[in-house]
Order: sequence, then structure tokens, then C-alpha cells
Amino acid sequence: MKINEVEAQVGITKKNIRFYEEQGLLSPRRNSENGYRDYGPAEVETLRRIKLLRKLGVPLEEIRRMQGGGCTVADGMRRHLVTLERERRNLEQSMELCRALKDREIRLEDLEAGELLEEMERLEREGATFLNRQVGDARRIRYVAPSVVAVLTVLLMGGLIGLMLWAFAIDASDAPPLPLIVVLVMLPGVVILGVLLALYQRIREIQKGEADDAKNY
Repeated sequence: MKINEVEAQVGITKKNIRFYEEQGLLSPRRNSENGYRDYGPAEVETLRRIKLLRKLGVPLEEIRRMQGGGCTVADGMRRHLVTLERERRNLEQSMELCRALKDREIRLEDLEAGELLEEMERLEREGATFLNRQVGDARRIRYVAPSVVAVLTVLLMGGLIGLMLWAFAIDASDAPPLPLIVVLVMLPGVVILGVLLALYQRIREIQKGEADDAKNY
């Protein structure tokens, strides 16, 4: 089975599948004839288990221990529940601060943030962890470069198509045969289609990038 088929069956991107291979969580066989990875039912089931555990927020290292037989699923879940309980307490503290701000009924320009930041830092020293959306803000920048490249390429190829059609229309007597014109016009069109498909795939990878997610564990 090829990686595209595995991606469709399990609902995990090819980038994530390769990432799990790099992390040693998946070891597909190699086709002796062409050297390509050959995935079977065992690899599909392994990926489903990984997907389930990652959806529950289980760290990669914990999954690795389970795969290696160093602990059972129950052992891993007991440790993970401790982590989730800590995150629940952190969330409750965040909610408490949010409620306090809600009750003040003030404008942003009247908010004295220093005192609250000091309180949050005190709680962090005691072990609390607050959400840091600044990291998510930076991720949006990743959409800019591929989008700009795609737009510029589409405009360039579209302009090239328009220029060729205009040139052929101006001097129809010297224009190449119609089949050749079709081929010449189709070439930039194929480039446009390829760029748009690549942009779509890149956006999916940014949204589901397992490598970035793994840095939290």
C-alpha cells in the first residue's frame, strides 16, 4: 500500500506519517523492487493508535514507551491523567482571572495590566501554566510566504497565457498550428494548477503540522 492510500484511510497527512517514521514510531517495509515504502494493515493500525492517543494529547515519548513494552496503556493513561488534571487546574486559574476582569467592566485603556501580570508570574512560579497565544500568532506568518509565491506565479503564468493569445491574434498568419497553440497555452495552465495544489497542501501541513505540535512534549 502506498502512502497516499494510507493517508486516505487513516486521515493523517503524509508529512505526519513520515514524521512518525523519523521518530521511530512506525517502521514500514521497503519494496525490494523499487525501494519505496510498503505499508500494510499493521502500519495502518499503528497509525490509528497513534492518531487516537495524539487526539487525547498523549506525548510522543509516552506512546514510544507503550510501543516498546515499557508500560501498558493503563500505565500511560494514569500518567497522562495527572498531566490533564494539572492542565485543568491551570485552566481554572485562567478562568478565575478572566472572571475578575469581566466583573471590572472597564475599557482596555483603563486596564492596569502590571498587577495582574505579577499575579500570573507568582502563580507560574508555583507551577501554573497559562495559555500563550503569542506562539499561535506567529504561526500565521507561515501562510504569507507560500500565498505570495502562489499569487505571483499565477499572475505571471496568467499574463504569459494572455500575452501568447494576444500575439497569436494580432498576427494570425504567422501563428503556429492550433494544436501547438493549445499545448503552449496548456503549459502555463498546468503550472498554475500545480502551484494551487501545492499551496493547498502546504496550508494543510501548516494547520496539521505534527512536528510543531511535538515540540510541546
